[in-house]
Amino acid sequence: MTTTAWRTATDPYADAVRAGRGPLFLSRTDGWLLPLEVERWCAPPDAADLTVLARCRGPVLDVGSGPGRLVAALAAQGRVALGIDVNPVAVERTARAGGGALCRSVFDPLPREGEWGTALLIDGNIGIGGDPETLLTRMRQLLAATGLLIVETASVDVEERLTVRVSDGRGTLGEPFAWARLGPAALRRCARAAGWTTADEWTASGRRFAALRPAPRP
Repeated sequence: MTTTAWRTATDPYADAVRAGRGPLFLSRTDGWLLPLEVERWCAPPDAADLTVLARCRGPVLDVGSGPGRLVAALAAQGRVALGIDVNPVAVERTARAGGGALCRSVFDPLPREGEWGTALLIDGNIGIGGDPETLLTRMRQLLAATGLLIVETASVDVEERLTVRVSDGRGTLGEPFAWARLGPAALRRCARAAGWTTADEWTASGRRFAALRPAPRP
């Protein structure tokens, strides 16, 4: 389930994170482009991010933490928080911002498995690995039995499993990898299949979020 597409320090994603700006896109094989908000990722948390941080309880694991704005903000509050990201440039930027991060995939062995109070899949990271049900199953292994998983979905009802590349919009492409996009309704379906219940849903600054809790085991 891991991919090497995000791991290099010299691809378009790493270059954009290093610079703190785009343009950057996910590029599909038919030429479709999805803009990636690098400038927002590299800035301090915005109003929508603050609604996520306000819901975090206990130690927090940010999966696909990127440049680390959420982890750094939690650390500044004195909270226990860890980011994981497969890209070394993103991990280095997180450290410079004052957050803790490891260069790991969510499918690698991780610290405190089964003990995290909150886990985050923000900025489209429900798409990691291209198989949301498998990712959501893995998240249950990481969280405590009473933990909370906060997921950012697409703002429209969509359910796609696709192969994409990271593009700088000027002809430079990263390696192909599997990705997924889920809107709110698709997330609910995938969450139920993976053993989650929806505890809350909200919209902030045009972004859509859901809070999930593990369903009781039979």
